[in-house]
Amino acid sequence: MKRHAGIFACFFIYFIAIAGSLLPAVESRADAMDDIQSRRAIRIAVPKDTPPFGAENPYKSLEGFDISIAKMISLELGVKLDMVPLASADRIPSLLNHHVDLVISSLGKNPERLKQIDFSQAYAPFYLGVFGAPNLDVKNAAGLTGKSIAVLKDSIEDVELSKIAPPSTIIKRFGTSKEAEQSYLQGESKLLAAGNVLISAFTKEQAENTQLKIVLKDSPCFIGVNKNETALLNKINTMLTSIKKNGMLNVNAQRWFKAPLPDSVLHSGIE
Repeated sequence: MKRHAGIFACFFIYFIAIAGSLLPAVESRADAMDDIQSRRAIRIAVPKDTPPFGAENPYKSLEGFDISIAKMISLELGVKLDMVPLASADRIPSLLNHHVDLVISSLGKNPERLKQIDFSQAYAPFYLGVFGAPNLDVKNAAGLTGKSIAVLKDSIEDVELSKIAPPSTIIKRFGTSKEAEQSYLQGESKLLAAGNVLISAFTKEQAENTQLKIVLKDSPCFIGVNKNETALLNKINTMLTSIKKNGMLNVNAQRWFKAPLPDSVLHSGIE
């Protein structure tokens, strides 16, 4: 009986060894920072048709605010930049599948996304506001009293404006953003409620004569990083803090958004 038990034990051990050799090997990967340094390149998801964040110029190369940030990061890490232009819906899946190392593509932060990935400190402005001439005295909602303001009908900015506008405010609602913009630029409306991205498309002269008066809704952009990539995330945040303090990020904002960075971005992550 003991001899049979011994034989059975030997067969059992042999079977486990054979079975183990047939199991698929578990892929072991270094963290993202090690991967980047090993391949001497960083793969960054960027926008391809979202000006001023990123879009093709007449020479078929990408340019924009996010493109500039991607280039700064590759220089900071001392590696080659591989930009991966992606549609909005493909940004996070590509990061989760490790097809890219970072997402720099006008990415907003919300509770659902926080369950999937981590985010850097804020690096880019994205907000809805009330805009008007620099000499127009509007510092808060009370300043809208009796003034005319153009807005896209039933838009988020329309909803937010309606919450704060005094009863005497003359809200002119238009069917398209272009109509609202033209009403403001032609002087038919003293103010314009819109997103900062719309204002960034103004000519230099139009932008110089337009100033942010009130922020209606602030939703800054963040860089997306996979969960538990502490080394890479810390490196990104350190660089962002540096270019906020030395003014480089503000220069980038002035170029692409034709406006300085708001406090929600400029002071994000800086103690």
